[in-house]
Amino acid sequence: MPRFSIIVSPHGAGGRLSQALDSVLAQSFGDIEVIPVRGAPDSPAGLVAAGYAARDARVVPAPSLTGAGTAATGAYVLFLGEDDLLAPGALAAVDARLRETGGADVLHLGHERLPWWEGEPEHEAFEGPPPYGALVRTGAWAAAYRREFLVGEGLVCPEDDRADVGWTGAVTLAAGRTDAVRVLCVRHRVRRQGEGPAPAALLDQVEAVLDRAAGRPLDAGRAGALFGALFAAAVEAAAGPWPSPAARRAFVRRAGRLYRRHRPAGFRPPAGAEGLRLRLLARGVHPVFAALPAAGRARERWTALAGRVLRRLRRGRPRYPYAWYLRRPVDENLAVFSAYWGRGHACNPAAVHRAARELAPHVRSVFLVREKDLEHMPEDVESVVVGSRRYWEVMARAKYTFNNVNFENAVRKRPGTVHVQTHHGTPLKRMGLDQVPYRAVAAATGSFGGLMRRVDRWDYSLSSNPHSTEVWSGAYPGSYEHLEYGYPRNDRYYTARPEEVAQIRARLGVPEGRTALLYAPTFRDYPRDVAGQFDLARFCSALGEGFVVLLRAHYFLDGSPGLRGAVESGRLIDVTSLRETEDVCLAADALITDYSSIMFDYANLDRPIVVHADDWDVYRDTRGVYFDLLAEPPGPVTRTQDELAAVFASGAWADERSAALRARFRERFCAFDDGRAAERVVRRVLLGQSGQDLPPVVPLHERTPVPAAGPVPGAPAVPAPAAAPAAESTSAAGSVPAAGSR
Repeated sequence: MPRFSIIVSPHGAGGRLSQALDSVLAQSFGDIEVIPVRGAPDSPAGLVAAGYAARDARVVPAPSLTGAGTAATGAYVLFLGEDDLLAPGALAAVDARLRETGGADVLHLGHERLPWWEGEPEHEAFEGPPPYGALVRTGAWAAAYRREFLVGEGLVCPEDDRADVGWTGAVTLAAGRTDAVRVLCVRHRVRRQGEGPAPAALLDQVEAVLDRAAGRPLDAGRAGALFGALFAAAVEAAAGPWPSPAARRAFVRRAGRLYRRHRPAGFRPPAGAEGLRLRLLARGVHPVFAALPAAGRARERWTALAGRVLRRLRRGRPRYPYAWYLRRPVDENLAVFSAYWGRGHACNPAAVHRAARELAPHVRSVFLVREKDLEHMPEDVESVVVGSRRYWEVMARAKYTFNNVNFENAVRKRPGTVHVQTHHGTPLKRMGLDQVPYRAVAAATGSFGGLMRRVDRWDYSLSSNPHSTEVWSGAYPGSYEHLEYGYPRNDRYYTARPEEVAQIRARLGVPEGRTALLYAPTFRDYPRDVAGQFDLARFCSALGEGFVVLLRAHYFLDGSPGLRGAVESGRLIDVTSLRETEDVCLAADALITDYSSIMFDYANLDRPIVVHADDWDVYRDTRGVYFDLLAEPPGPVTRTQDELAAVFASGAWADERSAALRARFRERFCAFDDGRAAERVVRRVLLGQSGQDLPPVVPLHERTPVPAAGPVPGAPAVPAPAAAPAAESTSAAGSVPAAGSR
């Protein structure tokens, strides 16, 4: 029997579950069993739990909290949420305290509450046995429980992760001997979405504890302490935000009835503002609770309003019609699409836009674009210039909005409208709130509070794999729903025809019989002399006549001579300005990249990938990453330019080992991309079809991506068309048509 059973439960997609598990498994005290609550085996949390169980025999996943409580065999049980971290040495300190004092039914743990974003941590620790009812003010995560005590009292496990008041109240009533360990044991990260149950459920829990207390002999001091702790939680809920005055009124009146019915003899509310609020609650006086938070926010609202007016005046942007448009009815058949801050018709929004016009023709679809990129928009796409009066009209009235980044802060989310965050890549680098520990990146990101307000607009978030679902839920905490449908832009890798691939290569100027290597490095958040660290001309020369390199720089670096300073000798084609990344990937027989998310999309093609990680250590420590790419790569890894050239000279770029690495990578990161992602999005969002009516995801082993067109060892080649149109031919220097050409 282990000394401790630690039950760890996720919230939603379990975006921080791995961090909580790491903090437990890294403890110096090892006599433990760890029981992560996995939910469905194929859920993101289930996959995380299964991965840990495969690596550590102490990890035994359970399907639910109830199942976890039944499975626990340790002498003491701890309950952690994915937002909780065990401090180093915590379990050793808990074990030492229990041995020193002879044990306890409940051992309170020294802990701190960490605000989800700004503010100072709140510390709490007790020298000895804590005041009666102290646990009610914290949560199940703030104590270690003797398992035999829990079983004897029928308290096997908290009902759910938001039943803290009911659970801790019942534990407080039943506990015989309590104690505390002063050492910091738990770092509890307060959830952005709020903690504790919904108000009605909170009063249900309060009533259940009070009814339970009525059947137990309690002295006046203990009864009063428990009663005060329970109604302190009720007062806090009454003073918080509410969806309607009627809902607050009903809550306060019910709380008042419970207060008057169960008030212990001799109980007196505390002095000061806290006691005043409790007296008002006892009398069911609800208007005051509505006024209290409003009074505190009045100055903040006026200050914020003045700031917005000044900023708009400075920018001189024509936003004045926006307020008027917001008063007009929502257009139920209007959808707005945008990609990369208005850079054009691209990425996931463009793919959904194309599917919407086919599957939901009754919905009018418009695409947002910057004025300077308007000339590159397809002629058959209705375009609206960002910042124009028409822009503010469609943003105010559209029922549906799709974006792969975020709309500006001034855009309001109207009730009944639907926003889909499509994202624009699978995350290797840290995103959202996960950037906070990386100072340089966090400073460039700007206000994380503003970012979270933009996240609050999301109704749906697209994922192409369980890894993305897990990351998005932790990096962008919100109440949106995850759509694990795949990335619509990747549909083309399964629906394109071989002759289309050959035509793209001809348009780009790829000579027949050459193997095309796409070189696509990513953006760095730190200074880097790319030309000095990677001599592209020398690399092209070392490859020999059988290869041609397609150079695609990151869009943040568009126009930079550093990456495109190589001599174009017919072995290099600059495709940076080409709008369709999917076309470039289809044309390439293999990919060379560093840490760009393009590798996750390209893996759908099941073509060779080489990772050139010459500054991995700097990138990892400066930018932050979610996994060790060098340990789990999609193909060979090189650290120097000579190593990269040798990989192609030896054929290792496309050998059996390369294929095996790619297969494992595809299994993890190409889970939902099967060619029908855009259709799923349109049917679910625009047509309102339920999940079971959508096309199921085709298993990976049953998918057939379009094959490469050039010579790749071990892969079938696609024959070129008889003749390419003359208008699509290019010069020997490898120039490409103007950006946006089709």
